[in-house]
Amino acid sequence: MSSTTTTAPAPAAGSPERPRRSFRDLLTALPWIGPSLALIILIVLFPAGYMVFSSTRDISQSGIDRGSAGFQNYLDVFAIPALPRVLANTAVWVVAVVALTVVLSLALSNFLNKQFPGRQIVRLAVIVPWAASVVMTTTVVYYGLQPNYGIINQFLADVGILDSPDFGFTKNATSAFVVAIVVAVFVSLPFTTYTLLAGLQSIPSDVVEAARMDGASHRQVYFSIILPQLKPALAVAAIINIINVFNSLPILRLMTGSIPGYDADTTTTLIFKLIQSDRAVDQASALSVVNFVIVIAVIALYMRIVKPMKGVDE
Repeated sequence: MSSTTTTAPAPAAGSPERPRRSFRDLLTALPWIGPSLALIILIVLFPAGYMVFSSTRDISQSGIDRGSAGFQNYLDVFAIPALPRVLANTAVWVVAVVALTVVLSLALSNFLNKQFPGRQIVRLAVIVPWAASVVMTTTVVYYGLQPNYGIINQFLADVGILDSPDFGFTKNATSAFVVAIVVAVFVSLPFTTYTLLAGLQSIPSDVVEAARMDGASHRQVYFSIILPQLKPALAVAAIINIINVFNSLPILRLMTGSIPGYDADTTTTLIFKLIQSDRAVDQASALSVVNFVIVIAVIALYMRIVKPMKGVDE
């Protein structure tokens, strides 16, 4: 005697049963994903939404909302005479810091990926700039470069690089901006180096050995095998550095904050000045929205040009 089992047909795409089942699945998963969703809404979406809202309001210097301002705050921001210089400084700041950080970290990660005595100590030493406070590091460099009494200035004068220790690195917009770039690269190296080091150690050694057995030179192995496999790690390092550097305030604020005018400002420090000096919260919110759009556009352009996953998942 044979028995047959019947299976209920799956609900059609447009049937009322499918939305009900999806809703039940959502309710079942809600206790697990609810805390994460609440955290995202409270920490990410609400502040971003309130920033956009504030950019369209007429807010007094005392913080009173006087009603809608439409797009007037954006027009006021784009009418700032120093904005072209600030945007150019921002581009130089981001490109210089990210490019130097990635190149130096790539060389450093390749070095740390090799076997040599004391490698663990060197790896730990690389973490030091990351473990130290960015504000502390910048403050030490700032006072070390002060004319006449700065220890770095005195050292440069003793070795003959400077004629006298009274050169004001932090008193000039250009030199202070260059020093800020150096400090930003220094504090960005540990994270980028370890990200690329993790990428290097994930590359299968048998692939590299097979290429060398086929007669490929060290240069061919690196540029044809290792570097393409390192593209995802490079993309992660570059994107996170772009976001961090673009929004970086402490280094530039400490290094160039005492210089009058806007010759050493980026969009982030200009936002701070709009809030601190002018108390223009509405214009600062508008510039923050512009800043956010620029960052998203730069990252999207980078991903479209570099295509980090092309050739890796294929």
